[in-house]
Amino acid sequence: MAAQVEIDDQASVTELDNGEIFDPLPDDADSSSSSSSGSSSSSSILLGQGNQEHDVIKACFLSGLGAAIAGDTTVASVRKNSAVGMTTRAKHLAFRIFTEAVARKNGGDPNVKYGWYSAGGGGGGSREEIERILSYGFSSREVDDSRGVGIHLVPSKCSLFAAASAEPDGEGLRHLLLCRVLLGKSEQIVSGSKQTQPSSVEFDSGVDDLENPRKYVVWSSAMNSYILPSYIVSFKSPRLRVIGRGATPARPSSPWVSFAALMSMLSKSIDASRMKLIMTTYDDFRKRKIQRDQLVRKMRQVAGDDLLAQIIKSHRDKYKNRV
Repeated sequence: MAAQVEIDDQASVTELDNGEIFDPLPDDADSSSSSSSGSSSSSSILLGQGNQEHDVIKACFLSGLGAAIAGDTTVASVRKNSAVGMTTRAKHLAFRIFTEAVARKNGGDPNVKYGWYSAGGGGGGSREEIERILSYGFSSREVDDSRGVGIHLVPSKCSLFAAASAEPDGEGLRHLLLCRVLLGKSEQIVSGSKQTQPSSVEFDSGVDDLENPRKYVVWSSAMNSYILPSYIVSFKSPRLRVIGRGATPARPSSPWVSFAALMSMLSKSIDASRMKLIMTTYDDFRKRKIQRDQLVRKMRQVAGDDLLAQIIKSHRDKYKNRV
């Protein structure tokens, strides 16, 4: 049976059997099980080990990584962005009002999910960036244009796609932002699309796949109305290698993909002109002319999310077969 707990932004968190967290019906009860802790953000509450809410978020995060990565991943903390202070409460109220409006528009179903925020469309951000979003909201700095122009998130059960791009800080910690996302009625957005708004009043958001979405697209005009930052998950994962810094090929026992290995696999799957674009950008990265996130974005724009995900999954499956 799914675990359900109350939280102080008048919602509850539920972990279903497939590992995805779904937004539940609203409730008027406040949480009494969370413990406050000093933090650089006044609205950030530390959820302690053994707290049901902490355990649900942690289990969902690790489940989405897959057994090979999760086994070597340590969740350092789970923090909640609670409705403390006038500004934060106003954001919670605004999200609730828009949720009710979308529900009325769509016959009673607002289609609210939980999704991992991805800086640059791929994963997490620095702790400072996340704290800035909690304080001031999303801005044009976070907009991604690899599959529609807006804020891109991944479903809660797909944490691997987000965690893979999160840069470790000076202490080796990576940070992800888990958000409530108001999707309403979604339309399919293809990789490389430069769409900036719904194609008609019928739709409210975008997804990469209508049946099994791995990417949520919230248009820029609605980014601070349809997204409510809810949790910060900080973790260490030494074996997590989607595209690591530098050009050293991944060792045969690695469960993930280095840049060099990924380039080799991509060259077998895309035409020469597109591969040349990626290699030029990769060369600029190796010469430190551009940052890692710029290289990742270019690869996603040129190769497409679907192909990259397929390559990564194939590589991971081969690793699992060896172990």
